[in-house]
Amino acid sequence: MVGATAIPAASATAHHDGGGAEARGVRVAADRAAAQGIDWAACPADWGLAAPIECGWVTVPVDYAKPYGKKIRLAVDRHVSTGTAAERQGALIYNPGGPGGSGMRFPTRITNKNPLWTKTAAAYDFVGFDPRGVGHSAPISCADPQEYVKAPKADPVPDSEADKRAQRKLAAEYAAGCAERSGDMLPHMTTPNTARDLDVIRAALGEKKLNYLGVSYGTYLGAVYGTLFPSHVRRMVVDSVVDPDRDNIWYEANLNQDIAFQGRWDDWKAWVAANDATYHIGDTPQKVEQAWLTLRAAAKKSPIGGLVGPAELIGFFQSAPYYDSSWKPVAQTWSDYRAGDTQALVDAAAPDLSDLAGNAASENGNAVYTAVECADAKWPTNWRTWDRDNTRLHRDYPFMTWANAWMNLPCATWHAPQQRPLEVTTGKGLPPVLIVQSTRDAATPYEGAVSLHQRFKGSRLITEKDAGSHGVTGLVNPCVNQRVDTYLLTGATDSRDVTCAPHATPVP
Repeated sequence: MVGATAIPAASATAHHDGGGAEARGVRVAADRAAAQGIDWAACPADWGLAAPIECGWVTVPVDYAKPYGKKIRLAVDRHVSTGTAAERQGALIYNPGGPGGSGMRFPTRITNKNPLWTKTAAAYDFVGFDPRGVGHSAPISCADPQEYVKAPKADPVPDSEADKRAQRKLAAEYAAGCAERSGDMLPHMTTPNTARDLDVIRAALGEKKLNYLGVSYGTYLGAVYGTLFPSHVRRMVVDSVVDPDRDNIWYEANLNQDIAFQGRWDDWKAWVAANDATYHIGDTPQKVEQAWLTLRAAAKKSPIGGLVGPAELIGFFQSAPYYDSSWKPVAQTWSDYRAGDTQALVDAAAPDLSDLAGNAASENGNAVYTAVECADAKWPTNWRTWDRDNTRLHRDYPFMTWANAWMNLPCATWHAPQQRPLEVTTGKGLPPVLIVQSTRDAATPYEGAVSLHQRFKGSRLITEKDAGSHGVTGLVNPCVNQRVDTYLLTGATDSRDVTCAPHATPVP
């Protein structure tokens, strides 16, 4: 089945590219995509997207300054709206964050009959896509996936200068691997280019204006899109917001994340302690912390199952401060381990070397995360800066600080150009943007939502107070859910910012 007849796309006339080569290039690419449309067809069997979800491709230039030069294909999918022709309001495009996340599961919110999205699904086609470099969209790589996932890895918390030197060597080797395996793409793996891709997808869908839902890093993508193409936005919801301040992208953002992660880790420890009758880990947060340090030390001395050391434990346990949905499973797995079930923890925290597809996806996600963050902004190149800042933070916020530092350190020796982040501002024609944020989010601290709110005039901020799960719009909280529905269905927002009580805390 061929997709909707392409309506000539509104050209990217309102933009902040300064009318430069990229701005002209995105107009060329969008006009071309509008003329071609998308040939929707059944999704490839191994993509795991069953009918009635359909898949297709949108072609974009690698370098928007050279729109007639090298091109790549971006994978897109959709579930058409469930309502009548009169109810239909176009396509709603989704980005889940990362950078490096795939949005291709978004249409399954309709096939799975997700109750939070039934009203929106009657009005919109749900459209997902793999951003450039991700998944099926000219995927990049920085390392052999099987090597990348091997465990146990070194403890992120260094005991000595020798430990730091070893981690610095690994980071430099990773950066070199990115250049070796994906060097041609690295200069073009920027958020502004992904925003331009989004505008080409909009045109290919036959949409004059964009309806967009972005979570986590997807909020920064939305902020950049709204700055470059303000008059192309129809409705935009951004949820769990990256602070778009140029000085925050991306080195400071990661330092601020370490502080917020510690706060949410503390929230989870308090919950585990309050539910000690179920989990038997400790009846005060201090006892739970001591149990964590004991577990960490034991795994460092002798990795659990030969595979799970401190690095793997952090990889597993960090999902609790990220998402409330992980509070119970992480606590239960830990509790079971303490009661003698080692295998449950190994299964949860260790890599599965037989899962070739999963490991490739994991390596690809990290490669894109690194490539985008390294390309978007200048990073400190002097190790002394990293050492000073992370040593200082680790003293008070030890849960994630060093693990996060090593993850980002390849940017210090990056082999490709690093840009200056865009100044996110309100351009002519930008409609009210709906911003949703919890106050205790670990991955995107609350200040980010306030910062974007100040930059996007006419935006509305919904604050979920005393909650901290990352990704608020996917949780049951009628105070939030009803307002998101109303905005997407009618464009209406409250006359002023709104504070909502928190969603329900998990019950063991």
